[in-house]
Amino acid sequence: VTLIITLLASLVVAYIINPVFAVDFMKTHEEEAAERKNTKGFKITSIVFGVIAFLSYLSGSFGMGNFVVTIYALYCFNRFVLYKTIGKFQTKTWPAVQESYSKLITWCLVGSRPLFILLGTIGLLFFSFFLVSVRSPKIVFFPESAPNFVYTYIQMPIGTDQAKTDSITKIVEERIYKEIGDSNKIVESVISNVAIGAGDPTQFEAGAQSHLGKVTVAFVEFGKRNGEGTTEYLDRIRNVVNDIPGAQITVEQEKNGPPTGKPVNIEIIGEEFEELTMVSKDLKRYLDSLQIPGIEELKSDLITNKPEILIEVDRERANREGITSAQIGQALRGAIFGIEVSKFKDASDDYPIQVRYKFDQRNNIDALMNLKITYRDMNMGGMLRSVPLSSVAKLKYSQTYGGIKRKNQKRMVTLGSNVLTGYNANEVVDQVKKAVAKFNLPTTVTVDMTGEQEQQAETGAFLGGAMLVALGLIFLILVTQFNSLSKPVIILSEIIFSIIGVLLGFSIFKMDMSILMTGIGIVALAGIVVRNGILLVEFTDILLENGMELREAII
Repeated sequence: VTLIITLLASLVVAYIINPVFAVDFMKTHEEEAAERKNTKGFKITSIVFGVIAFLSYLSGSFGMGNFVVTIYALYCFNRFVLYKTIGKFQTKTWPAVQESYSKLITWCLVGSRPLFILLGTIGLLFFSFFLVSVRSPKIVFFPESAPNFVYTYIQMPIGTDQAKTDSITKIVEERIYKEIGDSNKIVESVISNVAIGAGDPTQFEAGAQSHLGKVTVAFVEFGKRNGEGTTEYLDRIRNVVNDIPGAQITVEQEKNGPPTGKPVNIEIIGEEFEELTMVSKDLKRYLDSLQIPGIEELKSDLITNKPEILIEVDRERANREGITSAQIGQALRGAIFGIEVSKFKDASDDYPIQVRYKFDQRNNIDALMNLKITYRDMNMGGMLRSVPLSSVAKLKYSQTYGGIKRKNQKRMVTLGSNVLTGYNANEVVDQVKKAVAKFNLPTTVTVDMTGEQEQQAETGAFLGGAMLVALGLIFLILVTQFNSLSKPVIILSEIIFSIIGVLLGFSIFKMDMSILMTGIGIVALAGIVVRNGILLVEFTDILLENGMELREAII
């Protein structure tokens, strides 16, 4: 607070007593330059800045002190150096540029040159399209930067105990530590999660899941990496963790830009679940056999190996004993989850009292099979009887589906994969599309390419529509402003010609063309070009109204 008050007070004092702040706009540049010497006002300003910097450093606010010193250095640089350069630029350099540009325009408007220049510009436009098709810059949805985080997701079979998942996660963590080195200066931390916070956020895996693990490698901020890249760590980590049996491991960086699905995302949709399961497995096996370059690993979201325990009731024997399936189910549920037998009340709330088996009993299959089912046997006049569960039911170990997903009320299985570093997602997806087109699908099953590619197409269509709407609105406004059709057409034609520079830039420098960023950039460029065109056309009209000839007005 003291620093801020001192700063404000010093600025007010400097404004009152320093003539530097009071600019006389009637003076010439030479007169002002002659006055910009070591004047009394400059000395006072220097003292004020010095006092503020001294107080800042004295109070321990080195950031504030450095800021004040930097501002004072820029002030001195402008006063003694830039001001002379600005005067020379305004009186000599810029008039020379204007004269040269005027001569160039004059040369262009001689004889039939305007027609040839127009045709040459149109030809350059078509040449830029041709050059782009030849150079074929890679098209991406959103530009990727060097990762700040590398995530290693570990998925064990559903039902795996978290202690087992933790042991596998520890193996992965040790391998990553060994690969990146213990004294790596660009790695800030390595954090591991098991069960809680270990799911992939793009898969909406919320809550604690004992079969999931995650190892996060966090890098220091970009300015502290001393020019060392982090992209190579993605492939290095993938190579050291890809051979752990029984675990599905995925390595990826943080998502930049809007949330999207996997770069390779195949949705298999059908009605019959058994047929859908078979097609998804066959398609995955087929694509894996092709070994398409760039695919990290195709993974299915269909889990078919979720373990379950079936208690099959022997209905004939249960009927002889006078017991129903509902009674057996209620007894099992009460033993495992509990039965509310009463409530404990206090002044603020009621608390249910649950009675159930102890932990070691309800997690013991033999103990559950020996569960005593107490009931009244109506076949024997309502006698109270107790029968062990094993006498009317048998135990069976089985597997089932981990979950069934639907899209638009149709069952769906998804195959997804990341794209390896150095490969373009669009090129990889094109190869996958060609391979899927050759795969024999049943008539009741359809395959769609979604994920990042679907959002990319939607974004491209939206930006294209936004561009057309913008051009239409601009055209209506220009027609209203100029009360003419030809002048708005001239201005809008500049937008088409301005794309020449965009296409040549991508072609010459082999830059990746981002659907999102390039589209937004072209729309913004259109606004700048239209503003420039309006200034040119409108000022030409003003000169024509003042009696100047068209050629001279254009120049």
